[in-house]
Amino acid sequence: MAIELLPAPANPVDRLGLYRQFLPAESDDIDLLDFDVIWSGTLAPHLLDLNPYLSADEREQYFDIYLQNNSVGDALVGLPLTGDIGLLYYRTDLLEKYGFEQPPATWSELEEMAATIQAGERDENAEFWGYVWQGNVYEGLTVNALEWQASMGGDLIVDADGRLVKDDGAAAVLDRAAAWVGEISPPNVTVFQEEDARWMFQNGNAAFMRNWPYAYGLSQAEDSPVRDRFGVTRMPKGDGADASHASVIGGQQIGVSRYSRNPDAAADAARCLTDATAQRRRALADGTPPAIAALYDDADVQARIAAAAQIAESLAEHAVARPAAMTGGHYTEISLVYFIEVNRVLTGEQSGASAVARVGEQVAGWLE
Repeated sequence: MAIELLPAPANPVDRLGLYRQFLPAESDDIDLLDFDVIWSGTLAPHLLDLNPYLSADEREQYFDIYLQNNSVGDALVGLPLTGDIGLLYYRTDLLEKYGFEQPPATWSELEEMAATIQAGERDENAEFWGYVWQGNVYEGLTVNALEWQASMGGDLIVDADGRLVKDDGAAAVLDRAAAWVGEISPPNVTVFQEEDARWMFQNGNAAFMRNWPYAYGLSQAEDSPVRDRFGVTRMPKGDGADASHASVIGGQQIGVSRYSRNPDAAADAARCLTDATAQRRRALADGTPPAIAALYDDADVQARIAAAAQIAESLAEHAVARPAAMTGGHYTEISLVYFIEVNRVLTGEQSGASAVARVGEQVAGWLE
């Protein structure tokens, strides 16, 4: 089987724009396309249902969260090419220094540890902060905020049927996160993206960090100030009985255009590109986390991906998908509204209750 690779924009927004241009035109020039985990609902009308092409054993090899994310109605519109999930990074040396035996299991524990370590470290480092994360006005804030809501027993904007969720608890969650800003998190965390948080943590200026697995290898580089002085764990949970650890997934998917002239061959290629052999090869080549559970038992994969055990646990037990599958073509617009309003809470421009109300007012029309 010969596959011709065609150039596509590296920027995700530009790539989605390209897909939205040629797919509605029902172009048969493209058979396979890779897409971000949040585009399943947006691209679904133009993608082939892959359910008939998979055996039960093939379905079971993938982490279930990806099958859920890529199922729109009864159709499976994509297969996971890579895995990705949010992790909590923590300074092992500082936990030991301040008498903490384990990383935080709850947000209350994180708040206490972050404040204690920050106060102690400030004597020698005025730039030190307890917790860094992604608070800028972009998709990364949607990820962080949904983790806060899900881990504290809240809902994720819309339910499984695509209906707007009226969650009074979400307001308190957002107010709680806003209280971190300027206390255990730097005032400018509201403009942080992944690399801003990594830079601060890797340079020894933070006790805790929320980030993706890619940051592990960079923070463990030979010239890293925190080399061999940090670990990773699952994201914290709330204190209530209905709270649970929650980490939002990322990753690339692969789908087959409905307009392909070779749908059977394209579906076969999608299966081959996402099977255990292909994902193992990528994991060993560049440390890309697989979306296949069994690969995390592979000794070579474990040696190549330092955080393999925690990635596997989080993907299997704590994974949360953004509401992409059930929002049709409106996820991008809904997320835009959400992260703008959440950022306004973090910057003190409005309360959590105001944000929840404003999100509801703006997205309701898309969910009718």
